[in-house]
Formats: sequence, C-alpha cells, structure tokens
Amino acid sequence: MKILLWAAVSGVLLGGCMLVHNFMSLEKQRIDSLKSITEKADKIVVEKQHRKMYLLADGKVLREYKIDLGWNPKGDKEKEGDGRTPEGVYKVSYKNPKSKYFLSLRISYPNAADKAEAQAKGFNPGSDIMIHGLPNVMTVLGFNQKLKSDWTQGCIAVQNNEDMKEIWSMVEVGTEVEIRP
Repeated sequence: MKILLWAAVSGVLLGGCMLVHNFMSLEKQRIDSLKSITEKADKIVVEKQHRKMYLLADGKVLREYKIDLGWNPKGDKEKEGDGRTPEGVYKVSYKNPKSKYFLSLRISYPNAADKAEAQAKGFNPGSDIMIHGLPNVMTVLGFNQKLKSDWTQGCIAVQNNEDMKEIWSMVEVGTEVEIRP
C-alpha cells in the first residue's frame, strides 16, 4: 500500500514538475521565435462578421487570420461582462509577453466615446480588451488549436499560437486597430 501511495505521489509531483518545465521551455521558445519576422504592420482590421483579422501596411494586406470573439459577438460592446467585442477605432496600447494567454496585445478600449456612452446608460464599459492566443494552460497541456468558437469575454482570440507569434512580431505599440461589425 505504501509503495502504491509513494508511486501515486511521485507521479503527481513528476507531472507537476513536467508542467512547470514545459511552461518555462515554452516561454523561452515563444520569446526567441519572435525575433525572426521583419515585416511590420501599420494597421489591424478586424471584421467581426467574417471572423477575420488583417494586418496591413500602407493599405496593403500583409496577413489574414481566423479569429474568435466574445461569447455574445453580435453588436458593439456596451458594458463589462456583456461578452461582446467592441467596435470602433483603437490603438495597441501595450504588449504583454507574460499574459495568461499566449502573448497579448492590449487594445485602448474604452475610448472617450465608449466611456461616455456607457456612463449615459449607467454602465461600466469594461476594459482589458486584447488580441491574444490560446490560454497558457492549454499550451502547457499540448493544445495548439482552439476547442470551441467565440469563447472570450470580449477579446479577439487568434485560433492558434503560431499565428499569434507572427502577429506579435509584426505589430508595435501604437498600431491602429479598427474593429468593424
């Protein structure tokens, strides 16, 4: 009985150590792999209806990606917790390499108009709208593809982490983000 208990505890500890090791290895790989692309986008366009995101430079489409949105994707975001992805023109305001999702680009939502509209209705407009990859826990467990559609709280989720690496390397803070219905 003691041997079985020892084996079970050892397996759990070894599994936990392997998860931590895998996460640390993935963290280093993701940062190292971001240095290879030299093309830069000057605008991001999100077409919510078509679940597509485009990186542009000088009006020319450089890349196209499939995306997922908030769990209640139709319409403009009105308030925190509504599951909608905002619509409008924003900027990339921050790049977070240590996000709880595989890399993230913060969008400058809410802008002044979003705040005023929400305030007029008595709502909190929400915040922390990002473009990101899959949740890190999925990456650590070996998943590199999404499991279901429109699963975020209002963010724009790229459907695989390889695409997010490419986006991360091509987009700088200050890049315009236009989110269309």
